Amino acid sequence: MDTGPPGTPALPPGCGDGGLITSWQPTSVSPRAADFARTVVAQVAPGSRERAKNLLWAAGKLADFAISLGLDPVPRVLLHSSVIERFAISAPALSPAARRTLRTNLRFIARRVVPGLAPADAPLPRERSKAPYSHAEIAGYLALADAQPAAARRMRAAGLVCLGAGAGLIRADLRGVRGSDVACRSGGVVVAVRGCRPRVVPVLARYHGVLLASAAFAGTALITGGRDPGRRNVTTPLLRSLDGGTGLPRLDTSRLRATWLADCAGQIGLATFMHAAGITCSQRLGDLLATLQPAGEAQAVRLLGGEP
Repeated sequence: MDTGPPGTPALPPGCGDGGLITSWQPTSVSPRAADFARTVVAQVAPGSRERAKNLLWAAGKLADFAISLGLDPVPRVLLHSSVIERFAISAPALSPAARRTLRTNLRFIARRVVPGLAPADAPLPRERSKAPYSHAEIAGYLALADAQPAAARRMRAAGLVCLGAGAGLIRADLRGVRGSDVACRSGGVVVAVRGCRPRVVPVLARYHGVLLASAAFAGTALITGGRDPGRRNVTTPLLRSLDGGTGLPRLDTSRLRATWLADCAGQIGLATFMHAAGITCSQRLGDLLATLQPAGEAQAVRLLGGEP
């Protein structure tokens, strides 16, 4: 039988949510704390038995902590955000994960029992990834680049598409690449990125030929044109020239990068790994990556530069 969080007593089968709340008699918190928990959770009216157990445990632990500090176990006192924060930070014998879960549940209770003390959070915009282009769309942009009337414009437009979709470069990294920064080595084609985050990026195999031609044409000059990579509008004429009225949307360098990210993720099996690990958010992966060292150039080329 599922007994809920540690310290939550076993519950009789068939007990409804209301019966669960009124019969909740934990051994891990004091009677006064349990009474407070039953009172506030009854006002919340949780939608499931499991949710009721979790909220009762959170409210009971908060009340026990607050009573030990001399606070009155009443909703307007204990469900104040300052008390919840102090409990989440200072309560003993709780793991970091338990503290985060308890704080989330207590904020949920506070918003419903004492809404005046916990006004609703204002929605904030969240930047989401742009949709990647399909292979057919990329082929369309390269065809538009090849149809430009001047050789320089053809080479620059094709280089822009290849640096974005083939190496994931945008903004200053994209504008600052010179023809001499593209090289054949380590078994593939790589781009040396300068600027604030210098690195070597393997180029996806399907873009090798076009990018090498653009790099050879540019020589030591900038692949996307211009003389100053700090000019923010240096790629604007190229983007405008690839708006050819062929059913393709205007080219977006952020979507080119998203295309590269999606292709690389597919090559390394990222979706399969995350599904197998039961991970839906990359935050913990970022924490783990901070402890790991990236592979060398040759291995990166084999991993990211080959055919998908």
